[in-house]
Amino acid sequence: MRIAIADDERDVIDFLKAIVEELGHLPVTFSDGNALSTALSRDTFDLVIVDWMMPGKDGLEILKWMDGALDEKPPVIMMTNRTAKADITDALNAGAADYITKPEDRGVIAARINAMLRRNAQGSGAFETTAIYGKYHLDRIEQTVAINGETVSLTAKEFELADLFFRNADRTLSRNYIMETIWRTTASLATRTLDMHISRVRSKLDLQPENGFRIFTVFGYGYRLESLTK
Repeated sequence: MRIAIADDERDVIDFLKAIVEELGHLPVTFSDGNALSTALSRDTFDLVIVDWMMPGKDGLEILKWMDGALDEKPPVIMMTNRTAKADITDALNAGAADYITKPEDRGVIAARINAMLRRNAQGSGAFETTAIYGKYHLDRIEQTVAINGETVSLTAKEFELADLFFRNADRTLSRNYIMETIWRTTASLATRTLDMHISRVRSKLDLQPENGFRIFTVFGYGYRLESLTK
């Protein structure tokens, strides 16, 4: 999972970054609200942890901006030293999914992050060994995909891509998100490599309207697997 962390205190960023990494996720850090909002408009994140008081847009402004600017909003945990009940109410009403008051125990923060990610993944089949999406049956142990009972041969990376898209059907995924999730890097992977793998998955799984799903390019951003079976 890709988690954005925004705080203007370096020690807080380092503290949260270490927790996120220990949980096996990828932290992306920001020191002000303007940098965070720019990233959110260009990239994909599974969770945002944001401070209230920051340079540029503050945490509450970020929540209100997300509501108007983003079609697909990741859940947000507000983490701040503001303890007034009115502040908590304002943050939750503005769209925060959770509210953590600083300072907080490392274990509690980790548990709240895990709970939020689990809640957001419910219904996606993300934690099941097998999953069915219309005509497509995914076996995550064997890393195979069957269409109407007929198994399709995929490489390990192609299966990971297919699994990522099905788990995130109808969600636009940025190129960076896909590359970091599947290849664990963005620096050394050529755009051509990503496009080639997606083309192979689209072709091998026959992802087209008559089969209930299609992958299309969101120019300048990434890709989206659209479900046509609703």
